[in-house]
Amino acid sequence: MLKNARLLFFIGSLILLFSCSEYNRVLKSPNPELKYAKSIEYYEDEEYAKTLPLLEELIPLYKGTEKGKKIYYYYCYTNYYLNYMIAAAFHFKRFANTYPHSEEAEDALFMSAFCNYLESPVPTLDQEPTYKALEELQIFANTYPNSPLIDSANNLVDELRLKIETKDYLNAYQYYKIRRYKAAIQALENFQEKYPISNFAEEVKLLVLKASYYLAVNSIEEKKAERFEDGISAYFDFIDNFADGKNVNEAETYYARLIREREEYLKEKRGSDEL
Repeated sequence: MLKNARLLFFIGSLILLFSCSEYNRVLKSPNPELKYAKSIEYYEDEEYAKTLPLLEELIPLYKGTEKGKKIYYYYCYTNYYLNYMIAAAFHFKRFANTYPHSEEAEDALFMSAFCNYLESPVPTLDQEPTYKALEELQIFANTYPNSPLIDSANNLVDELRLKIETKDYLNAYQYYKIRRYKAAIQALENFQEKYPISNFAEEVKLLVLKASYYLAVNSIEEKKAERFEDGISAYFDFIDNFADGKNVNEAETYYARLIREREEYLKEKRGSDEL
């Protein structure tokens, strides 16, 4: 058993050594046709790390030829398969612009947008790459409105838009989280105006109610009455839209607090006025 293991290791080492020496021979060869043939072979064998340097060398040598187009197209995908998404997006876009009437142009333009989509970060991070991906997907849709890939492009757009919406919601929620209730109400109302139909609609209206409550109870005396009324209005706005919502019990709790706190405030105020 041990002898067999050693033999297999020895054979594997020889194969690896031969493979490396062969690849180095190809890299150093002055023959572009050999490099072309081997780059295609490596690509089809999914040995992309070997493919990339060869294709990079061949691109300027075959520029303007049919082989040059194939080399560049493979180069785009090699970057993609190696997860070099920024480079892949750039070169796919450049391919589509360089060969706009080729059979591969439509796929290349979609892949450029898709690579940008893959670079889109989670909602908590800066969304500049997401906006870039949306822009590229729109360019694809405008260029190929009847493409069989249009449904895929639209699905990606929906996903990216939801990510931006989530980012905007989290930004508004952050004000509530750090107890800046007045700013939270303004940010949440701006969110509702920007997204009248939203996956976060119920949560946003509940947060407006809660922020209104905390703003009212922490206000100076001169502003309490008005802000209690604002809180009560926020409750009815919630109920008008989500009477059967999952957060209705919590909304009822804050409404009861608003009524109780307002009554206590008015009672104290009447007592002060009588004095």
